[in-house]
Amino acid sequence: MRTIDQQIAEATAKLSRLKTRAKANDTRRKIIIGSVVISDALKDPAAACVLAALLRRTVTRDVDLKEVASLLTELDAKAGKA
Repeated sequence: MRTIDQQIAEATAKLSRLKTRAKANDTRRKIIIGSVVISDALKDPAAACVLAALLRRTVTRDVDLKEVASLLTELDAKAGKA
């Protein structure tokens, strides 16, 4: 028979695994949605304009801006701003 402490440890471990899986699922969902949005924006000038404006408004950290700089260039070109 397992002690109370063992049961608590097992439950805690299970909770940790579930939280890790939930975070992985959330990350995967964000990647899929981001991929769809970017793909559409690179095909549609109106969507490109909207996504570029959204990124410029919401991405504020320098390190993040460097990551999206090339995408912004592509979006601007698609939107006819380049």
